[in-house]
Amino acid sequence: MKFSSKTLENAVEALATLPSVGRKSALRLALHLIKDSTSKSVKIASALVDLENNINYCQICFNISDANTCEICKEPQRNKELVCVVESVRDVMAIEETTQFNGLYHVLGGVISPMDGVGPGDLTIESLEERAKTGEIKELIMAISPTIEGDTTIYYLSKQMEKYDIEISTIARGVSFGGELEYADELTLGRSIVARVPYSSEH
Repeated sequence: MKFSSKTLENAVEALATLPSVGRKSALRLALHLIKDSTSKSVKIASALVDLENNINYCQICFNISDANTCEICKEPQRNKELVCVVESVRDVMAIEETTQFNGLYHVLGGVISPMDGVGPGDLTIESLEERAKTGEIKELIMAISPTIEGDTTIYYLSKQMEKYDIEISTIARGVSFGGELEYADELTLGRSIVARVPYSSEH
């Protein structure tokens, strides 16, 4: 792909680094922004700079936040005895869309995967234990991928929580988890949370 403008080429190269955006799609986007008369490119650039400089992770649950504590953790009407453990921020968004869950969250940042060099210390498990130590949490709902890595993570967490008086449950199977949780329809996902089942590490 040859360019008559180095500025255009740089824009295309930058856009092409985004997931699912190839060079042709990046070129279409760049040309659209050039022709746009509403300063859309300036607005996008400003929003991205703001994202880079001002985004935070909640110090309690590790959800994306504008401050040290996210809006979900701040909500006084939330059930603080109930915490849903998920792999990623996208999972929080998917579950929130169902409006079927009124507890809090804890974002692990992935699952235990020795093959990929991801151990318990690479996730936010220690912070989850700190939350458990307060005695406020009565139930942890594991909304984690039903894979070998996901099951390993749930098993590890259940063992870590044995010393606390906390019930461990898993959301009903039949929906996509992890990176695909966001694609599950809201009704099915909502029902799977309501119909959660107790977890047994002996299974």
